[in-house]
Amino acid sequence: MYLIKKSQVMDIAKELQKEYELYGPVIDKETKQTMFVKADDAAEIDLNAPIPAIPPKHVLFPNYERIMSYKYDRQNKKVDIKPDFDEKPKALFGLRSCDLTGVLCMDRFFLGQEFADEVYKNHRKNMFIVSNTCIAPFKQCFCVCTDSGPAAQEGYDLNLTDLGDQYLVEAGSDKGKKLAEKMGLAKADDSHKKAKENAVDKSISLFDSIATDNKAWISRVMNRVTTGLIDEKVWEYIGNQCIECGACSFVCPSCTCFNITDPITAPDEADRMRTWDSCSYEGYSRMAGGHNPRKPVEDRRSKRFFCKLSYSQAKKYLRPGCVGCGRCQWVCPGDIGLPNVVTYIRREIQK
Repeated sequence: MYLIKKSQVMDIAKELQKEYELYGPVIDKETKQTMFVKADDAAEIDLNAPIPAIPPKHVLFPNYERIMSYKYDRQNKKVDIKPDFDEKPKALFGLRSCDLTGVLCMDRFFLGQEFADEVYKNHRKNMFIVSNTCIAPFKQCFCVCTDSGPAAQEGYDLNLTDLGDQYLVEAGSDKGKKLAEKMGLAKADDSHKKAKENAVDKSISLFDSIATDNKAWISRVMNRVTTGLIDEKVWEYIGNQCIECGACSFVCPSCTCFNITDPITAPDEADRMRTWDSCSYEGYSRMAGGHNPRKPVEDRRSKRFFCKLSYSQAKKYLRPGCVGCGRCQWVCPGDIGLPNVVTYIRREIQK
C-alpha cells in the first residue's frame, strides 16, 4: 500500500501516458455527460466524475470494428486473409469497480478455456488498469447487490481510494507495484487501510433503499430465474414495457453479444466487421429459413434477465452476470431496468 497527495494523483496518469494510450472518465463540455474516452491530456480526466454513460468495454470490445480483411485471387484461386489486430498498449485510468467487474466478465467470456477470441485478446494485451473506489454511490447504483462494489477486489494493477487530502494506492499486480516504486510513493500503514474500510462502509450506508432491499432478496430471485418458477404473466408484463431499442445491452458492462457482417469494399475484396448486437432485437435469434424460437418479446426479455440473474450464468462468470452499475435503469424508456425487474419478481415470490 502507498500514499499520494490528491494534488499529485494525476502524476500516475502522466507516467502511464509515456508507455500507454490513456483512457479515463472525461466530462463532455457541451453535454456534461461523463464519457470514458482516450485522453490526450491527463488533466482532462476527472476522478470525481459520475459513472460514464457508456462503459469502458468499448475500449476492449468496440461497438463497430474491422477484425479482418480478405481478397480473392481469381488467377491462383486463393484467398488472402489479413487479421486486423489492435496491439497498442492501453491504460484504463479511474475505472469504477462495477466497470472493472464488467471487464472481468468479458475476460471470462472471450478468453475462456474452450475458445480464446484473438481480437479481444490483442486489445487486452499489455493493458494497465487503475481502478477508483466509490466513496459515495451514484443515484442509480446497486453494486452492493451483485458483489461488485463499491471497492474493487481484484483485476486492477493499482487501486485508488480518496482519503481526503490524499489517495491510498493499492498495488494488485507486479507491474502496479513496480510503477508505485518507480514513482517513489510513500508507504501506507494499517491506519490508512482502516480509513479505507471506514470510507467503504460509509459508502455502503448511503445506497438507496431499493438497492439495500434487493440485496437481501437477490439469491432468492436468482433461484427463481434459474429454475424458471416465475409466472409467465410477469414476463408478459415486462415484455409489454419493452420497445426493443437495445439500449440496455449497449450500456451494460458485461453484455458481449455481437453480429458479423462482410461488406464488399472492392471487386473480390471484403472486410469482416464485428458490431454489438442485442437480444432485444427480433432478428437476434432468427434462424436460416426464417424460424425464430424467441419471436415474442417477453421470451427475449426473460432470456436477457436469465443471463444476468441465473446461477448457470454465475457459474460461467464466477459471479452474477449483472455488475450493479444501474445504467439499464437509467436508459430504459420502458422502466424495466434490472432493479425494477428484481422488484417485480420479488412481488411474485411474496404472493
